[in-house]
Amino acid sequence: MKITSARTESFSAIRRRALTEAAGPAVTRAVVAADKAGFLGLGEDDLTPQVQAALKTLMVEIDDLRAEVGRLKFKLNEAQGLADMDVLAPVLNRRAFLREIKRVAAFAQRYGSPASLVFFDLDGFKSVNDRFGHAAGDEALKAVAERLLANVRETDVVGRIGGDEFAVLLVQADQQTASAKADTLAAAVSGTPVQFGEWSAPLHISYGVREIEPGADPEVALAEADASMFLRKRTRKEA
Repeated sequence: MKITSARTESFSAIRRRALTEAAGPAVTRAVVAADKAGFLGLGEDDLTPQVQAALKTLMVEIDDLRAEVGRLKFKLNEAQGLADMDVLAPVLNRRAFLREIKRVAAFAQRYGSPASLVFFDLDGFKSVNDRFGHAAGDEALKAVAERLLANVRETDVVGRIGGDEFAVLLVQADQQTASAKADTLAAAVSGTPVQFGEWSAPLHISYGVREIEPGADPEVALAEADASMFLRKRTRKEA
């Protein structure tokens, strides 16, 4: 006779399982309790009513602890998400954005996938604050963030670097592709004035583009994109 598989259960375990399946759900629950007790180092003779009650209480407390751990993990993830967001605009703050640059640069180093940074700076933003007030300036910054978000892919990342400076991390985009996208984003930001009650103010924006070197330092990559923006702005003024 050919043996197709080896028996891994003891004879007593097989007998107990067969008896409980024949006896019905009530006995099955008792056997499950006994199995759990065995796991805790208790034998069947130790399962007095008091011990069974204590085991039931213990299992309930374990379930409650698991649920509490789940709730705490959710709150922790939520808090971490909030810590990554800018205090004003619905985009990442500088710290979180730099972390994303590091992640993408590491991915580029490993897989040779291109990625680029676009650094944006609002031109003449001080005049918006001076003329309309800081509340209006805040609304202008929110508008810039929302327009950038509305015109990028879900895989791209938008961040507020500080003040009136924003940056967009474009994945799977080389220098040429990113430059074309930067033109589109700049047009989306400056195409419509921002409304402040009865008043409106146009938005003017400058940008610089820098392809991210594989494994690049995030601060260096951001500084290079900033320098590209500054050079582009100065060249435009001199023209």
